[in-house]
Amino acid sequence: MKLSSTALLALAISSITATAYAETQSQAFTPVTVKEKSAQSEATGFVEGQSVTGTTRNWYANEQLKRGEKFSYNKNGVLTPTDRRINWVQGTIVKYNSGFTEGTVGFSTEVAAYNAIALDRDKEDLASRFGGAPGSREKAGYNRTLTKEGGDAVGQWSKLGLANVKARFSNTTVTAGRQNFSSPQVDVIGNRPLPSSFQGVSIHSEELENLAFDLGTFDRNSPRTEQSQRKFRTEYANGIVESDHVNTAGITYTPFASLTTSLWATQAEDIWNQYYVGATHVLGDSEVLSLTTGLNYYKTKDEGKALIGKIDNDTYSLSFGLTHQAHSLTFSYQEVNGNEYFDYLHETNGIYLANSLLSDFNGPNEKSFQIAYGLNMAEYGVPGLKFNIYQARGWGIDGTHYTGNGGVVDKGYDGIQKQDGEHHYEYGIGTSYAVQSGPLKATTVRATYTTHRASEFQADGNINEFRLVTTIPFKAL
Repeated sequence: MKLSSTALLALAISSITATAYAETQSQAFTPVTVKEKSAQSEATGFVEGQSVTGTTRNWYANEQLKRGEKFSYNKNGVLTPTDRRINWVQGTIVKYNSGFTEGTVGFSTEVAAYNAIALDRDKEDLASRFGGAPGSREKAGYNRTLTKEGGDAVGQWSKLGLANVKARFSNTTVTAGRQNFSSPQVDVIGNRPLPSSFQGVSIHSEELENLAFDLGTFDRNSPRTEQSQRKFRTEYANGIVESDHVNTAGITYTPFASLTTSLWATQAEDIWNQYYVGATHVLGDSEVLSLTTGLNYYKTKDEGKALIGKIDNDTYSLSFGLTHQAHSLTFSYQEVNGNEYFDYLHETNGIYLANSLLSDFNGPNEKSFQIAYGLNMAEYGVPGLKFNIYQARGWGIDGTHYTGNGGVVDKGYDGIQKQDGEHHYEYGIGTSYAVQSGPLKATTVRATYTTHRASEFQADGNINEFRLVTTIPFKAL
């Protein structure tokens, strides 16, 4: 991985800061040993270990496009422009988990019903973004409120969000069916009223202390705002090309209590092979001053039939977070080395980059920097209340050298050739509160306001967005 001089300078400054101010905390090496305790040996039985839990989320988002950009909605068969889009949906999950049966190999099941109710069904409010600035990627579609052809809201809908069976031997679990899965490349995304999930088979093994292994193969995803399942697509290509299978494997290693590392490889069949290296290290005492350092690196290369064209992309982010009691200050630098977007799988949160915000700051050859401040009011006698504010800037976006589409229009990332020196910025402010006790304990309320401004051909355009999200957990059994 090639680090720029800017990133190396940031690393050096942060290292000096940590040495000068952070109290020393134990960095003792923890050896990898075979676990003495088996999770399966503690199985209580299929019925005895069962539970019924869930959440209900009230999700409201109000967006306004700026600088002449417009959403569109169908008014009497005519596409009509509007600068505002509003979505208001109640999403509810009811999940049943059995316990594991007793014995050498235990079996269990997990089933979850997902339900969504559109609280705002006005067609004008549910407008779609059929295209931003010239050269931007397509933004068509209603990925917030499920709609029928023509733009009318589906008032209420349900689906099986999860439905799987599990087999466990010792500390190794095999899961088959529709399931949650979390990795830097195939990860459940939960930023809507309902989350995504994936159809396939996965293995999670923790037979060793400090070392975990994961394998997975998936052929479908269950999108956040759809009743059906779909093959996997990429987030930034043309939205048409699909992969028949996504295969992934990873290792998570914790050599010190303060250091977590991971290594992953994922194949989106006939699209790409993507490799990931990540590390998080904590130094010092937050009561005095602590430093959290994060590194994320992705290498992406086209694979097989290369259905979205040639890809050769190296992308990384470095972040340094200083924490003193209630206050935290984080600096993040991110860089894309490649003539195409840094891309990831649609309907996943497979982008563990520090500057993935409202914008992903992932344009071809883009560099970006973010500064963020957080305040935890628990230190001032109000546990559960937090505030945050950030600003991020991206520059040097250059797609003029992109040839990965082989000259075929609408293949791969066609259109980014117009991006020549594009730039943009984003800032946001947010607050959240988690109820600490009583019948609504663990209920969270979060409000955020975000602004994004961009040059002519940058993909994300000019938008203000306000979100208010309330999530209430419950337990029925």
